[in-house]
Amino acid sequence: MDKEIKKDIANEEIKEETENECSGSDKEECSCGADNNEETNTNCGAESNDKSGSEKAENVENEEAESEAEIDEPAPEEQECESERYMRLMADFQNYKRRSEKERSDIYSFANEKIVSELLAVADNFERALASVDKNESFVKGMEMIFNQLIGVMTKAGVEEIKALGEDFDPNFHNAVMAEESSEYESGKVTEVLQKGYILNGKVIRPSMVKVAN
Repeated sequence: MDKEIKKDIANEEIKEETENECSGSDKEECSCGADNNEETNTNCGAESNDKSGSEKAENVENEEAESEAEIDEPAPEEQECESERYMRLMADFQNYKRRSEKERSDIYSFANEKIVSELLAVADNFERALASVDKNESFVKGMEMIFNQLIGVMTKAGVEEIKALGEDFDPNFHNAVMAEESSEYESGKVTEVLQKGYILNGKVIRPSMVKVAN
């Protein structure tokens, strides 16, 4: 009997220990499940917060881009004004460029105007001297050669004689110092050249001094 009682007591103790172990493991499983649920809920909440935050950021960026686009796009009236202003600037620049080129060309063309004007007086004296001497004199040919050489140098520099005798009087090229009756020329024609006029590269540097028929 004592042995059976001891066995029963031992079995009861083993049973209690087993129940205690099972209950402990259930609690751990429950706690683990609770922890897992909390982690899942936390992760889900974080993910949802991240998604909502990114969506808000995208919305803000889109709104900023739209506002910048509205600011950057000028009105049609402003575009027309800018286009007209650009065209005026281009036209002014082209005019300035042409003026600069003309001024530069004039500098090259008329750089020797002063010295050429002074040489005209020398040419006049040569002509007067040749007109007053006998053509048969031996030195006359030498003077004519020098005179022709002088005229050739001035011609290479761009000097041209103004045509006057028998031409219509033109105040741009002729300086009338006397008017006379003429049976040879019509009224308004140049009857005599008192002093030759010259042009340098298209510019009158000395007008012809002439007589004009009434």
